[in-house]
Amino acid sequence: MSEPIPVSRTVDHGTAKLMPDIDRERAWLLTVDGAPQSYVDLDDPAHLEFEYARRLGHVLDVVAEAGRALDVVHLGGGALTLPRYTAATRPGSRQDVVEADRGLLELVAECLPLPEGSGVAVHGADARAWLAAAPDDHADVVIADVFGGSRVPAHLTTLAYAREAARVLRADGVYLANLADAAPFGFLRSQLATFATVFEELALIAEPGVLRGRRFGNAVLVAAHRPLDIPALTRRVAADAFPARVEHGAGLRDFIGAARPVEDADAVPSPEPPDGAFSIG
Repeated sequence: MSEPIPVSRTVDHGTAKLMPDIDRERAWLLTVDGAPQSYVDLDDPAHLEFEYARRLGHVLDVVAEAGRALDVVHLGGGALTLPRYTAATRPGSRQDVVEADRGLLELVAECLPLPEGSGVAVHGADARAWLAAAPDDHADVVIADVFGGSRVPAHLTTLAYAREAARVLRADGVYLANLADAAPFGFLRSQLATFATVFEELALIAEPGVLRGRRFGNAVLVAAHRPLDIPALTRRVAADAFPARVEHGAGLRDFIGAARPVEDADAVPSPEPPDGAFSIG
């Protein structure tokens, strides 16, 4: 059997590379302009390599009873890691993936195709524009994992955007977002303040070193109108190979402090990560 070889292609928003993992036979790392975007194991779609992806997966595992099919909207596609995970762990789920980079979608469809009957519909569109056109009560879960390079785009950080996400979700739906920041957490606090204006329940999942301000890193925001299963989520993220902490309730309100919701006129992208934070040579 021939060895898999790396693939490099110019896509709409940069240079995408697919690099095989020498330790897993059909596993691939996707980068765009050197920034890691996705990791996929075609033989084991339930394998989540990146820490933030596992944390999103932990939330997906507890939002409903195990194995129950869900309607999920993924804003940001990459190599479709979480859609593959959901299809494997919750068979019969109906999923929409919204990715603005059509060239990237073509590359992934060609090199890392979804299995037949996956229940995943892929849309080449801007995440906020697609969300605005989506019907009310469309989804059980909305997952935002959208990065322009290594930054969350400004138009996906605002109060108007949060309200669109809430409209598309059903009454018991859950919103998840992969965010990135460092102390003093101006961006992260503003995102929490924004979503606290729209949703009754919030939680934040991050590695303790990030929350203590020791380094730049990812944090997963969770928002809902219903109580979240914080004990189950806490157990899962604490038992991970890279343990994380779940902040909620009074502790999270203290973390938000005096931060204010973000209006469209004031929106800015998430901060630029320091050199080397996410890049791969």
